[in-house]
Amino acid sequence: MAEKRNLPNRQRPIQVKFFVDEKELDLIKQKMAQLGTENMSAYLRKMAIDGYVVNLDMPELRELTSKMKRISNSENQIAKQFNTTGNIYEADIEEIKKNQEEIYEGIKKILLSLSHLK
Repeated sequence: MAEKRNLPNRQRPIQVKFFVDEKELDLIKQKMAQLGTENMSAYLRKMAIDGYVVNLDMPELRELTSKMKRISNSENQIAKQFNTTGNIYEADIEEIKKNQEEIYEGIKKILLSLSHLK
C-alpha cells in the first residue's frame, strides 16, 4: 500500500497506491474537472487528508462584487457633486438607500447559498 523510496530532494518520499475501476476513475476525473485541477496527486492527497474539497465558485459573489463596484462609482459621483455644490438631493439619498439594500440582499443570497454546504 505505501512504499518508501530513497529519492533525494523529494518532499514526499512515500508513495501510496490503490486501485479503482473505470467508473470510479471517471468520477474522480469529473470531480477534478469541476474544481478545475489537472493534478491528480494533489487532488487525491487533499481528499484523503481533508475528506472533502469545497469549490466556492459562486456566481452570486461575482454578481455582488460587480454591483458593489457600480454602486461605489455612483456614490463617488454623488460625493463629488456634494463637495462641488454643497447640495445633496433627496433622489441621491434614495439612490444610496436603494444601493445599500441591493448589497444587503446580495449578501443574504450568498449566505443562503453557503448555508446549504455540507
